[in-house]
Amino acid sequence: MTTSFHTLNHPFRKLGFVNTHKTLYKTRRNQGLALALSPVLLQTRKFPEYKKNSGLSTACSNSFLGQPNTIGIIGGKSVDSTVIFLKKLFHWSKNGESCPPFILCSDPVLNKELLFTERSSLPWLDSKNERTKLDPTSVVENLRSKRIYLENSGARCIVMPCHISHSWHNEISDGCSVPFLHMGECVAKELKEAKLKPLEARSPLRIGVLATNATLTAGFYQEKLKREGFEVVLPDKATMEHTVIPAIEAFNRKDIEGSQNLLRIALQVLLVRAVNSVILAFDDMHDLLPRDDPLIKKCIDPMDALAWSTIKWATSAEKGT
Repeated sequence: MTTSFHTLNHPFRKLGFVNTHKTLYKTRRNQGLALALSPVLLQTRKFPEYKKNSGLSTACSNSFLGQPNTIGIIGGKSVDSTVIFLKKLFHWSKNGESCPPFILCSDPVLNKELLFTERSSLPWLDSKNERTKLDPTSVVENLRSKRIYLENSGARCIVMPCHISHSWHNEISDGCSVPFLHMGECVAKELKEAKLKPLEARSPLRIGVLATNATLTAGFYQEKLKREGFEVVLPDKATMEHTVIPAIEAFNRKDIEGSQNLLRIALQVLLVRAVNSVILAFDDMHDLLPRDDPLIKKCIDPMDALAWSTIKWATSAEKGT
């Protein structure tokens, strides 16, 4: 059973329950759940397997979700991160006036799997117990099933506002019939279009990347940045072990001040190596540093680039260009 929440700019919200075998909808008015955000949120406890000629297929194909600018969003490790992406999508679409329709899949089981995958990538866990590693096959299949489900639900473009999920972007997007935006490509292109100048004469443009061990090991940010001609600067082993990872641990303990101080140190270590900007690729530590912090002006959030690229695609699709 899949629970879906529909909102069509009415002063109430419809709560719809979609049976995967029958096209039966039950709705009721609920004033407290009214949202300004657009169209459909799908939160699943057990994600239904998509089958051709099923009742769900018929329901989706006949629904209002066939709009040419409908976005399919695959939630990731952090629900908070997904919500932040939605806020950006809403506010940057002329403060919601032109926010594109979207379908969001949020799966608590996937959240836990991604979190475990990320934690199992820590160096000391690898050396102590190789069995703590999670076979990514199940995670990839889970993500692929959501991508297929969104496609068949009417999504015309797919996005994943989650860094660790991009480790398997190629596998998840294989066979996809609609555009599937890549966060690494979005941020690399945005940096390219900024026409930055090297901080040192006769030196290449350098971009730093701060992220979890799992994201850095996956290497997709490095790959996309190098493809656009940038030299990539990563934190060394000592910086990861003594500042980046402790910053994440402090944040998880709700020690915000300690996490901020450690993150500042990690940023300064990269900035002294003449990097133009630093990509902060964390799923959880959004807006950790205050907006007036001098260091934050040197940082780029890939989620911003993904949101802008999504809006640009939706605007173009709506106009048919």
